[in-house]
Amino acid sequence: MKIALRIAVAFTAIAVAAFCADNTLGTWKLNPDKSKAPAGQSKITSLTVVRTASGDGVKVTAKGERQDKSMIDTSYTVKYDGKEVSVSGSGLPYDTVAIKQVNADTLTDVRSKKGGSYKGTGRWAISKDGKTATLTTKGTGADGKPFSGTSVFDKQ
Repeated sequence: MKIALRIAVAFTAIAVAAFCADNTLGTWKLNPDKSKAPAGQSKITSLTVVRTASGDGVKVTAKGERQDKSMIDTSYTVKYDGKEVSVSGSGLPYDTVAIKQVNADTLTDVRSKKGGSYKGTGRWAISKDGKTATLTTKGTGADGKPFSGTSVFDKQ
């Protein structure tokens, strides 16, 4: 009986640890040559995204520049519960985001502009070797037209 209980506790601990794992954490640098900007948006030429654990969520900061020389400087702290939070800063077409964790290597998000027509979804997936992240996005841009894009990041 004690052995069965110990095994059950061990499996529960492993399951909890696996569910709480987050391989998206760290510093990620955009690889512009492998990325495809959504139509109608100035291509991002440099971008560094830092994702750090924060309580039962994540703090995300992004700093970079677009081809038109406009700057990106944003941050937000969010839990993986799908509830919308505000994005502070400038340079992105959205000002709210909600994120859910699918597994240790995959996140999905919904991003929108309050009072605007921009609404998009994103999927952040980490490669098997943990060295590359691919963000695919699609939705309706601020101009009301559909968009899609792919951003590829290298782990630093």
